[in-house]
Amino acid sequence: MIAHIEGILESKTPTHVVIDVNGVGYLLNISLNTYDVIPSKGKLRLFSHLIVREDAHILFGFSEEEERMMFKELINVSGVGASTALMVLSSMKPAEVAQAVDQSDVNAFKSVKGIGLKSAQRIIVDLKGKLDKIESNGDFLSPQGNTYKNEALSALVVLGIDKKKASNTIDEILKNNDVSSVEELIKMTLKAV
Repeated sequence: MIAHIEGILESKTPTHVVIDVNGVGYLLNISLNTYDVIPSKGKLRLFSHLIVREDAHILFGFSEEEERMMFKELINVSGVGASTALMVLSSMKPAEVAQAVDQSDVNAFKSVKGIGLKSAQRIIVDLKGKLDKIESNGDFLSPQGNTYKNEALSALVVLGIDKKKASNTIDEILKNNDVSSVEELIKMTLKAV
């Protein structure tokens, strides 16, 4: 797999960019969210995903790692192809997709062009529980923070704390504090709930 493409931005449209890497121009399909945050010229580095088909090799570019991860999750949903996944990521940021899945918000997905009721329901069912790596603010937890969260959440549920409330509280604590151990995180969460 090609993990990223870095070079000089030759052209930029709302649907794709061409990046020159040592004389070779790579065309990468992009979402509107990526289009909005990349510069109009100069050096550019995009995270990438390559789809190999019988008739084509298609590169997709993403300004952020979480957008690429969300794209991969979406294309693994039955009936959702690369074009539809890119359309979803053009309409919603990765954190908004995760939130819509978490809240079973069918209307959020139905508002995306090309997605009907059945596809929206399938996306929600297939992705439920798979998007824990993406926090509500769109940032990834550090691997250590993610481990702390999982261990603390398990302990708090055993103690009788509501899982959703505990998860939201832990997210808030990890976002605003430097936590050095699971025990510290559990204590802080117990004080906050």
